[in-house]
Amino acid sequence: MLRIAIAQINCVVGDIAGNLARIRAAAEAARAEGAHLLLTPELALTGYPPEDLLLRPDFLRACESHLHELARSVQGIQVLVGHPQAEAGQTYNCASLIADGAVIATYRKYRLPNYEVFDEERYFAPGSEPCVVDVHGVRVGVLVCADVWEPGAAEAAENAGAELLAVLNASPYHMDKLAARYDVLRERIGRTGLPVVYANLVGGQDELVFDGASFGLRRDGRLAFQAPAFRECVFTAVYADGDLQPGACAPARALEADVYDALCLGVRDYLGKNGFPGGIIGLSGGIDSALTVAIAVDALGAERVRAVMMPSPYTAQMSLDDSRDMAVRLGVRYDEIGIEPAMRTFDAMLAPQFAGLAADTTEENLQSRIRGVLLMALSNKTGSIVLTTGNKSEMATGYATLYGDMAGGFAVIKDIFKTFVYRLANYRNSIEPVIPENIIVRPPSAELKPGQVDQDTLPPYEVLDAIIEAYMECDESPRDIVARGYDAATVLRVVRMLKRNEYKRRQAPPGVRVTRRGFGKDWRYPITNRYTDTQ
Repeated sequence: MLRIAIAQINCVVGDIAGNLARIRAAAEAARAEGAHLLLTPELALTGYPPEDLLLRPDFLRACESHLHELARSVQGIQVLVGHPQAEAGQTYNCASLIADGAVIATYRKYRLPNYEVFDEERYFAPGSEPCVVDVHGVRVGVLVCADVWEPGAAEAAENAGAELLAVLNASPYHMDKLAARYDVLRERIGRTGLPVVYANLVGGQDELVFDGASFGLRRDGRLAFQAPAFRECVFTAVYADGDLQPGACAPARALEADVYDALCLGVRDYLGKNGFPGGIIGLSGGIDSALTVAIAVDALGAERVRAVMMPSPYTAQMSLDDSRDMAVRLGVRYDEIGIEPAMRTFDAMLAPQFAGLAADTTEENLQSRIRGVLLMALSNKTGSIVLTTGNKSEMATGYATLYGDMAGGFAVIKDIFKTFVYRLANYRNSIEPVIPENIIVRPPSAELKPGQVDQDTLPPYEVLDAIIEAYMECDESPRDIVARGYDAATVLRVVRMLKRNEYKRRQAPPGVRVTRRGFGKDWRYPITNRYTDTQ
């Protein structure tokens, strides 16, 4: 019998000494539970992804010395630890088995992903040899993350005599990702006949969130165990009689629950790992800012969140009442700063320049920019970071003001379509009604002029979001989208808006990625771009 522990830990990129301490603590906990082997996540020693830190020789030397320090400090249990390794002018993404003060064996990752948010070919050379290690009488084949997403590496381990596959992962979350992992691993099991233990990283790293949700699959592809998502743990499994034995399984969850927890974890770790004391949010009485405040409170605690309402002459009394109500429900500090004096001042300053010109969106954008200035002033004075409230629908179409509501340090719901914003708000209220019902049911409005609603200038959100998802996430052409039944003029208009506003998105703060493709590392379209989608 082999007892295997998974260190589902929250590593910090660049904190090599801190990550070493996390691994060592997990090893001690696993040993206390009688485990023979501990699996850590991919590149656990450095955190993932270390990006251009991997181009620094001093960083790689520090990784090497800390790997041997870890080996010397771990006794009574064998540990598979993820780390980079430099040799002969090449750098490899490795997993090394350490035991009794020494590095026993090292595996170099075969498959280097270079798609979506990954660009490992920039940093690493591929390995070419399988690695099978004997742990307590069981031959364990070692793999790293993308090695199981394509044929080759798992089969090589099986041919080298592996009885069990152990996979170290830094697999970022997006919607329905866990089901995709099951499918891929079952394909590998079908080809090798070997059970699999899948150990995954947990935590937020800039725009990425790693959900953990480590698991094991038996020889027949059935789930043997499932660790909880979005939290650290040391989870122990048993291999005996040629297969993983049935163990505890965290219950399946609704999509909204997973996405909400991903957003909370992303916010908590972005602020925590970067040392911000709290978050400041411009509360408007609308659904986006309401959801953002709720997430911030759940991520950070009410004492670290400050909501600021900045009414203009166009702000409805309902917006003020709902904002005050929500602040009381959540227990956050709430301030009101009216922007009408600043609006009058700007109008007077610009009157000679605007003489003879009709009022238009320029004056509307000034309101948003005044609010951005106020929020950034509060941020500068207190050290807290401004959390912006724009959603994915707005980021796609440019329905946001540069240096206004886009001003801030972290964009919490940047990758959430407007239609899904409502789903998350209703999910949060199903736990506790913290968002006033008026905010959810009233038509969305920027309240920058009398009687304004979003649908004055945008298609209905259910149409808009479907078109954006098809074009942006699925790479469908306008012709493909029209063939689905959408109005051709509407499709072309949305695509034009999406293209025209790339320059805005380049200046937007990072935000949590929860879809298959966000406006971040996996969206790299040129700002200057004359391509016309005609095919």
